[in-house]
Amino acid sequence: MRAEHTHGHTHGAVDSTLLTSRRGIWAVKWSVVGLGATAVCQAVVVAITGSAALLADTIHNIGDAATALPLWAAFQLATRPPTKRFTYGYGRFEDLAGVAIVLVILASAVAAGYTSIQRLIHPQPVAYLWAVAAAAIIGFAGNEAVALFRIKVGNEIGSAALVADGQHARVDGLTSLAVLAGAGGVWLGYSWADPVIGLVITAVILKIVWDSGKAVFIRLLDGVDPEVVEEIRHTIGHIEGVHGVTEVRVRWLGHRMHAEVNVSVAPDLSVTKGHDIAMHVQHDLLHDLRYLASATIHIDPRDISGEHHHRPANHAHGDLPTHSH
Repeated sequence: MRAEHTHGHTHGAVDSTLLTSRRGIWAVKWSVVGLGATAVCQAVVVAITGSAALLADTIHNIGDAATALPLWAAFQLATRPPTKRFTYGYGRFEDLAGVAIVLVILASAVAAGYTSIQRLIHPQPVAYLWAVAAAAIIGFAGNEAVALFRIKVGNEIGSAALVADGQHARVDGLTSLAVLAGAGGVWLGYSWADPVIGLVITAVILKIVWDSGKAVFIRLLDGVDPEVVEEIRHTIGHIEGVHGVTEVRVRWLGHRMHAEVNVSVAPDLSVTKGHDIAMHVQHDLLHDLRYLASATIHIDPRDISGEHHHRPANHAHGDLPTHSH
């Protein structure tokens, strides 16, 4: 016996996936505007001053703004209804967008590292240090504003990708402060400080690539935080009529999480009573754990609960060898 739904009772008339995807689009759109304006200001100063550190930071900010575009497209696709071919909808595009984001960040690290090494081998003077310092401060302020905005909206709609992108922007703000330190080193007479800070920024970007890539590929492999499984078990554990939680399977599809749970009940329950318990379990999960978009509940008799009990026993067809399915 199964119950599958996407929280059908009335907490609002608007589909939650549609609403959160549109809010995600709104957040990404204004993030692009903020980071784009920051990068343009820094690019102008780079052209005037020739700072390698500021160039590395500018490249990173441009890359960060560009990474928002595939996320924007993924949120847009998530608003489309499921089809006969894509029966779960288009949420997985958000995970593919995550891969694109990691690749763009990696490209920005390569570009920033190459430029910094060239400036270290072939030093060039840095002019207008006050302008470099001002651009670094602008970079920090712009990234921190975008970080606060993305993290706030990401937490509101349950988008790990958007929260991670916000944390990424926060780290970018710190690299802008590193540019400020590089300008101070040049002002003190250490001309090598500028390209060295560029290499430090490159190392920071590579660390972001590693952390972001790990998170994205865990999602692609249907990995979740083990605490989520424990929260689901805890939520179901107190429901009357449930004797145990046999299996919990959870996966992300974009910024929406889907659960499939086997619960055991008394074997002599009627179909109607079993269905009522399944609906109760489903309601409590979707009501208490707001990050869940849907939950499929399998009701099993207490003594034969779990998916392994649903598999056909070994059997034979005619002269064929004994097998199962």
